[in-house]
Amino acid sequence: MGRKNTKKQVINYQNSIKKSNELSMAELNYGLTLNQMQLFAFAIFSTQQNGKTEFKKHEFQKKFEIEQYRTDDAFEDSEKIMDLKVSVKEPEKDAFKFINVFMEMEYEKGNFKFEWNPSMITHILELKQRYVITDLEVASHFKSRFSWRLYDYLRAHFGYWHIEITKEELMKLFGVSEVLSYQKGTAHFKRRVLDVAIKEINQYTELEIWYTEQKVGNKIIGFVIQWSTGERVSAATEKQLSLLRELFEEVDKNLFDYLSLKNVEELDQARRYIIEIKEMEKSIKKGVTSQEASEAIKEVKGNYDLLENMLENDGKVSARDIYYNWLED
Repeated sequence: MGRKNTKKQVINYQNSIKKSNELSMAELNYGLTLNQMQLFAFAIFSTQQNGKTEFKKHEFQKKFEIEQYRTDDAFEDSEKIMDLKVSVKEPEKDAFKFINVFMEMEYEKGNFKFEWNPSMITHILELKQRYVITDLEVASHFKSRFSWRLYDYLRAHFGYWHIEITKEELMKLFGVSEVLSYQKGTAHFKRRVLDVAIKEINQYTELEIWYTEQKVGNKIIGFVIQWSTGERVSAATEKQLSLLRELFEEVDKNLFDYLSLKNVEELDQARRYIIEIKEMEKSIKKGVTSQEASEAIKEVKGNYDLLENMLENDGKVSARDIYYNWLED
Protein backbone atom coordinates (compact mmCIF):
# COMPACT_ATOMS: atom_id res chain seq x y z
CA MET A 1 0.00 0.00 0.00
CA GLY A 2 1.35 3.43 -0.94
CA ARG A 3 2.32 6.13 1.51
CA LYS A 4 -0.01 9.04 2.20
CA ASN A 5 0.64 12.73 2.78
CA THR A 6 -1.54 15.62 3.95
CA LYS A 7 -1.93 17.28 0.54
CA LYS A 8 -5.43 17.76 -0.84
CA GLN A 9 -5.54 18.01 -4.65
CA VAL A 10 -8.76 19.24 -6.26
CA ILE A 11 -9.36 17.31 -9.49
CA ASN A 12 -11.71 18.47 -12.22
CA TYR A 13 -12.81 15.18 -13.75
CA GLN A 14 -14.56 17.04 -16.59
CA ASN A 15 -11.17 18.47 -17.54
CA SER A 16 -9.22 15.21 -17.19
CA ILE A 17 -8.00 12.42 -19.44
CA LYS A 18 -7.76 8.70 -18.73
CA LYS A 19 -5.02 6.40 -19.98
CA SER A 20 -4.39 2.76 -19.26
CA ASN A 21 -1.46 2.03 -16.98
CA GLU A 22 0.28 0.33 -19.90
CA LEU A 23 0.00 3.48 -22.02
CA SER A 24 1.22 5.72 -19.20
CA MET A 25 4.28 3.54 -18.66
CA ALA A 26 5.00 2.98 -22.35
CA GLU A 27 8.06 4.44 -24.01
CA LEU A 28 6.05 6.46 -26.52
CA ASN A 29 6.53 9.75 -24.63
CA TYR A 30 10.32 9.47 -24.73
CA GLY A 31 11.88 12.39 -26.53
CA LEU A 32 8.69 14.45 -26.91
CA THR A 33 8.78 18.17 -26.16
CA LEU A 34 6.33 19.66 -23.68
CA ASN A 35 4.09 20.99 -26.49
CA GLN A 36 4.09 17.58 -28.17
CA MET A 37 3.07 15.88 -24.93
CA GLN A 38 0.30 18.46 -24.56
CA LEU A 39 -0.90 17.91 -28.13
CA PHE A 40 -1.02 14.15 -27.59
CA ALA A 41 -2.93 14.64 -24.31
CA PHE A 42 -5.41 16.97 -26.03
CA ALA A 43 -6.01 14.39 -28.75
CA ILE A 44 -6.98 11.95 -26.00
CA PHE A 45 -9.12 14.61 -24.28
CA SER A 46 -10.98 15.41 -27.49
CA THR A 47 -11.71 11.72 -28.17
CA GLN A 48 -12.95 11.10 -24.64
CA GLN A 49 -15.21 14.15 -24.80
CA ASN A 50 -17.15 13.34 -27.96
CA GLY A 51 -15.60 10.29 -29.59
CA LYS A 52 -13.90 12.41 -32.25
CA THR A 53 -10.24 13.34 -32.36
CA GLU A 54 -10.94 16.66 -34.05
CA PHE A 55 -10.32 20.07 -32.49
CA LYS A 56 -9.36 23.65 -33.23
CA LYS A 57 -5.86 24.98 -32.69
CA HIS A 58 -7.13 27.81 -30.49
CA GLU A 59 -8.89 25.27 -28.23
CA PHE A 60 -5.61 23.47 -27.70
CA GLN A 61 -3.78 26.74 -27.03
CA LYS A 62 -6.39 27.88 -24.52
CA LYS A 63 -6.29 24.59 -22.61
CA PHE A 64 -2.54 24.85 -22.00
CA GLU A 65 -2.21 28.65 -22.04
CA ILE A 66 0.03 28.64 -25.11
CA GLU A 67 0.25 32.22 -26.39
CA GLN A 68 1.82 31.62 -29.80
CA TYR A 69 1.43 28.46 -31.85
CA ARG A 70 2.16 28.80 -35.57
CA THR A 71 1.32 26.43 -38.39
CA ASP A 72 5.02 25.49 -38.52
CA ASP A 73 4.81 24.50 -34.84
CA ALA A 74 1.69 22.45 -35.53
CA PHE A 75 3.47 20.70 -38.41
CA GLU A 76 6.56 19.82 -36.35
CA ASP A 77 4.56 18.59 -33.34
CA SER A 78 2.05 16.63 -35.43
CA GLU A 79 4.82 14.92 -37.38
CA LYS A 80 6.44 13.85 -34.13
CA ILE A 81 3.34 12.40 -32.49
CA MET A 82 2.38 10.65 -35.74
CA ASP A 83 5.57 8.61 -35.15
CA LEU A 84 4.40 7.48 -31.72
CA LYS A 85 4.33 3.75 -31.21
CA VAL A 86 3.99 1.31 -28.33
CA SER A 87 6.55 -1.46 -28.06
CA VAL A 88 5.68 -4.81 -26.51
CA LYS A 89 8.62 -7.02 -25.54
CA GLU A 90 8.36 -10.69 -24.60
CA PRO A 91 11.97 -11.82 -23.86
CA GLU A 92 10.88 -15.28 -22.74
CA LYS A 93 9.41 -15.85 -26.21
CA ASP A 94 12.25 -14.08 -28.02
CA ALA A 95 9.61 -11.79 -29.48
CA PHE A 96 8.56 -8.14 -29.72
CA LYS A 97 6.12 -5.98 -31.67
CA PHE A 98 5.36 -2.33 -32.32
CA ILE A 99 1.92 -0.72 -32.49
CA ASN A 100 1.49 2.68 -34.14
CA VAL A 101 -0.68 5.02 -32.07
CA PHE A 102 -2.25 6.94 -34.97
CA MET A 103 -3.15 5.86 -38.50
CA GLU A 104 -3.69 9.24 -40.12
CA MET A 105 -3.59 12.95 -39.37
CA GLU A 106 -4.92 16.07 -41.11
CA TYR A 107 -4.55 19.78 -40.44
CA GLU A 108 -6.30 22.58 -42.31
CA LYS A 109 -6.82 26.22 -41.34
CA GLY A 110 -6.38 25.65 -37.63
CA ASN A 111 -8.30 22.38 -37.46
CA PHE A 112 -6.58 19.20 -36.22
CA LYS A 113 -7.91 15.74 -37.03
CA PHE A 114 -6.28 12.50 -35.89
CA GLU A 115 -7.34 8.93 -36.58
CA TRP A 116 -6.43 6.40 -33.89
CA ASN A 117 -5.10 2.94 -34.58
CA PRO A 118 -8.00 0.66 -33.50
CA SER A 119 -5.54 -1.26 -31.28
CA MET A 120 -5.15 1.87 -29.13
CA ILE A 121 -8.86 2.39 -28.41
CA THR A 122 -8.86 0.04 -25.41
CA HIS A 123 -6.14 2.19 -23.84
CA ILE A 124 -8.17 5.43 -23.91
CA LEU A 125 -11.87 4.53 -24.22
CA GLU A 126 -12.69 0.98 -23.17
CA LEU A 127 -10.90 1.27 -19.83
CA LYS A 128 -12.04 -1.51 -17.52
CA GLN A 129 -9.05 -2.05 -15.24
CA ARG A 130 -6.36 0.20 -13.87
CA TYR A 131 -5.88 3.56 -15.52
CA VAL A 132 -4.30 6.92 -14.80
CA ILE A 133 -6.43 10.08 -14.54
CA THR A 134 -4.64 13.35 -15.31
CA ASP A 135 -6.31 16.72 -14.72
CA LEU A 136 -5.12 18.84 -17.67
CA GLU A 137 -5.47 22.00 -15.59
CA VAL A 138 -2.98 20.59 -13.09
CA ALA A 139 -0.65 19.36 -15.84
CA SER A 140 -0.85 22.75 -17.59
CA HIS A 141 1.24 24.19 -14.73
CA PHE A 142 4.21 22.08 -15.79
CA LYS A 143 6.82 24.11 -17.63
CA SER A 144 9.10 21.12 -18.10
CA ARG A 145 8.43 18.02 -20.18
CA PHE A 146 10.36 16.07 -17.55
CA SER A 147 7.69 16.86 -14.93
CA TRP A 148 4.90 15.52 -17.14
CA ARG A 149 6.83 12.35 -17.93
CA LEU A 150 7.77 11.53 -14.33
CA TYR A 151 4.29 12.34 -13.00
CA ASP A 152 2.67 10.06 -15.57
CA TYR A 153 5.16 7.28 -14.90
CA LEU A 154 4.90 7.30 -11.11
CA ARG A 155 1.12 7.47 -11.08
CA ALA A 156 1.00 4.41 -13.31
CA HIS A 157 2.80 2.52 -10.51
CA PHE A 158 -0.47 2.02 -8.66
CA GLY A 159 0.02 0.90 -5.05
CA TYR A 160 3.78 1.50 -5.10
CA TRP A 161 5.61 4.07 -3.00
CA HIS A 162 9.14 3.62 -4.29
CA ILE A 163 11.10 2.37 -7.29
CA GLU A 164 14.78 1.53 -7.78
CA ILE A 165 16.06 2.73 -11.12
CA THR A 166 19.52 2.99 -12.66
CA LYS A 167 20.84 6.30 -13.91
CA GLU A 168 20.75 4.97 -17.49
CA GLU A 169 17.12 3.88 -17.13
CA LEU A 170 16.14 7.22 -15.65
CA MET A 171 17.88 9.14 -18.42
CA LYS A 172 16.01 6.98 -20.93
CA LEU A 173 12.73 7.68 -19.13
CA PHE A 174 13.36 11.41 -19.56
CA GLY A 175 14.54 10.99 -23.15
CA VAL A 176 18.00 12.44 -22.51
CA SER A 177 20.17 9.35 -22.97
CA GLU A 178 22.17 10.99 -25.75
CA VAL A 179 23.09 14.15 -23.83
CA LEU A 180 26.82 13.85 -23.17
CA SER A 181 26.89 16.34 -20.31
CA TYR A 182 24.31 14.25 -18.45
CA GLN A 183 26.19 11.04 -19.19
CA LYS A 184 29.39 12.45 -17.75
CA GLY A 185 27.99 14.60 -14.95
CA THR A 186 25.28 13.17 -12.71
CA ALA A 187 25.14 16.45 -10.75
CA HIS A 188 24.31 18.25 -14.00
CA PHE A 189 21.61 15.67 -14.82
CA LYS A 190 20.06 16.02 -11.37
CA ARG A 191 20.06 19.83 -11.47
CA ARG A 192 18.70 20.22 -15.02
CA VAL A 193 16.32 17.26 -15.21
CA LEU A 194 15.46 15.21 -12.13
CA ASP A 195 15.31 18.03 -9.58
CA VAL A 196 13.30 20.23 -11.96
CA ALA A 197 10.67 17.51 -12.44
CA ILE A 198 10.42 16.75 -8.72
CA LYS A 199 10.12 20.43 -7.77
CA GLU A 200 7.20 21.04 -10.16
CA ILE A 201 5.39 17.82 -9.22
CA ASN A 202 5.74 18.60 -5.51
CA GLN A 203 4.49 22.14 -6.10
CA TYR A 204 1.45 21.44 -8.28
CA THR A 205 0.22 17.89 -7.62
CA GLU A 206 -0.90 15.52 -4.89
CA LEU A 207 2.44 13.69 -4.95
CA GLU A 208 5.37 14.41 -2.65
CA ILE A 209 8.60 12.98 -4.13
CA TRP A 210 12.12 12.56 -2.81
CA TYR A 211 15.05 10.29 -3.67
CA THR A 212 18.29 8.79 -2.44
CA GLU A 213 21.33 7.92 -4.51
CA GLN A 214 22.77 4.47 -5.07
CA LYS A 215 26.56 4.49 -5.31
CA VAL A 216 29.48 2.23 -6.06
CA GLY A 217 32.36 4.02 -4.43
CA ASN A 218 31.93 7.68 -5.29
CA LYS A 219 30.06 6.97 -8.52
CA ILE A 220 26.27 7.39 -8.62
CA ILE A 221 24.84 4.41 -10.51
CA GLY A 222 21.15 4.78 -9.71
CA PHE A 223 18.39 6.22 -7.57
CA VAL A 224 15.69 5.11 -5.19
CA ILE A 225 12.73 7.38 -5.93
CA GLN A 226 10.11 7.49 -3.19
CA TRP A 227 6.79 9.26 -3.07
CA SER A 228 3.62 9.70 -1.03
CA THR A 229 0.16 10.45 -2.36
CA GLY A 230 -2.25 13.06 -1.03
CA GLU A 231 -6.02 13.02 -1.18
CA ARG A 232 -7.67 13.71 -4.53
CA VAL A 233 -11.05 15.40 -4.21
CA SER A 234 -13.51 16.14 -6.99
CA ALA A 235 -13.92 19.74 -8.13
CA ALA A 236 -17.40 21.26 -8.38
CA THR A 237 -19.28 20.06 -11.45
CA GLU A 238 -20.55 22.42 -14.13
CA LYS A 239 -24.10 21.52 -13.08
CA GLN A 240 -23.41 22.67 -9.52
CA LEU A 241 -21.68 25.86 -10.64
CA SER A 242 -24.48 26.60 -13.10
CA LEU A 243 -27.10 26.37 -10.35
CA LEU A 244 -25.06 28.63 -8.07
CA ARG A 245 -24.69 31.21 -10.84
CA GLU A 246 -28.45 31.09 -11.39
CA LEU A 247 -29.08 31.65 -7.68
CA PHE A 248 -26.65 34.57 -7.54
CA GLU A 249 -28.27 36.14 -10.62
CA GLU A 250 -31.76 35.79 -9.09
CA VAL A 251 -30.65 37.52 -5.90
CA ASP A 252 -29.06 40.36 -7.92
CA LYS A 253 -32.18 40.73 -10.03
CA ASN A 254 -34.42 41.09 -6.97
CA LEU A 255 -31.96 43.08 -4.86
CA PHE A 256 -33.98 46.31 -4.98
CA ASP A 257 -37.14 44.49 -3.81
CA TYR A 258 -35.31 42.84 -0.91
CA LEU A 259 -33.90 46.19 0.24
CA SER A 260 -37.32 47.85 0.00
CA LEU A 261 -39.07 45.68 2.57
CA LYS A 262 -41.39 47.67 4.83
CA ASN A 263 -40.86 45.49 7.88
CA VAL A 264 -37.70 46.88 9.55
CA GLU A 265 -36.91 43.59 11.32
CA GLU A 266 -37.15 41.59 8.11
CA LEU A 267 -35.18 44.26 6.25
CA ASP A 268 -32.26 43.79 8.66
CA GLN A 269 -32.49 40.02 8.20
CA ALA A 270 -32.59 40.44 4.42
CA ARG A 271 -29.40 42.49 4.52
CA ARG A 272 -27.63 39.76 6.49
CA TYR A 273 -28.78 37.07 4.06
CA ILE A 274 -27.63 39.15 1.09
CA ILE A 275 -24.19 39.72 2.66
CA GLU A 276 -23.84 35.97 3.28
CA ILE A 277 -24.81 35.21 -0.33
CA LYS A 278 -22.33 37.79 -1.66
CA GLU A 279 -19.53 36.35 0.48
CA MET A 280 -20.37 32.89 -0.80
CA GLU A 281 -20.25 34.17 -4.38
CA LYS A 282 -16.71 35.50 -3.80
CA SER A 283 -15.51 32.19 -2.36
CA ILE A 284 -17.04 30.18 -5.21
CA LYS A 285 -15.11 32.21 -7.77
CA LYS A 286 -11.86 31.10 -6.12
CA GLY A 287 -12.68 27.44 -6.82
CA VAL A 288 -14.42 24.84 -4.66
CA THR A 289 -14.74 21.08 -4.37
CA SER A 290 -17.90 19.21 -5.29
CA GLN A 291 -18.70 18.72 -1.59
CA GLU A 292 -18.18 22.42 -0.85
CA ALA A 293 -20.37 23.36 -3.81
CA SER A 294 -23.12 21.04 -2.58
CA GLU A 295 -23.04 22.69 0.86
CA ALA A 296 -22.97 26.15 -0.73
CA ILE A 297 -26.06 25.33 -2.82
CA LYS A 298 -28.00 24.33 0.28
CA GLU A 299 -26.94 27.50 2.12
CA VAL A 300 -27.55 29.92 -0.74
CA LYS A 301 -30.82 28.23 -1.73
CA GLY A 302 -31.97 28.43 1.91
CA ASN A 303 -31.18 32.14 2.12
CA TYR A 304 -32.82 32.76 -1.24
CA ASP A 305 -36.01 31.01 -0.10
CA LEU A 306 -36.08 33.11 3.08
CA LEU A 307 -35.67 36.31 1.03
CA GLU A 308 -38.52 35.28 -1.27
CA ASN A 309 -40.73 34.45 1.75
CA MET A 310 -40.10 37.97 3.04
CA LEU A 311 -41.25 39.41 -0.29
CA GLU A 312 -44.46 37.40 -0.05
CA ASN A 313 -44.99 38.58 3.55
CA ASP A 314 -44.49 42.13 2.31
CA GLY A 315 -47.32 41.69 -0.19
CA LYS A 316 -45.07 41.41 -3.24
CA VAL A 317 -45.14 38.66 -5.85
CA SER A 318 -42.23 36.24 -5.46
CA ALA A 319 -40.17 35.57 -8.59
CA ARG A 320 -39.07 32.21 -7.22
CA ASP A 321 -38.47 29.94 -10.20
CA ILE A 322 -35.35 27.95 -9.35
CA TYR A 323 -35.76 24.19 -9.21
CA TYR A 324 -33.12 21.65 -8.44
CA ASN A 325 -33.54 17.89 -8.47
CA TRP A 326 -31.31 16.83 -5.58
CA LEU A 327 -31.82 13.15 -6.39
CA GLU A 328 -29.97 13.58 -9.69
CA ASP A 329 -26.93 15.29 -8.15
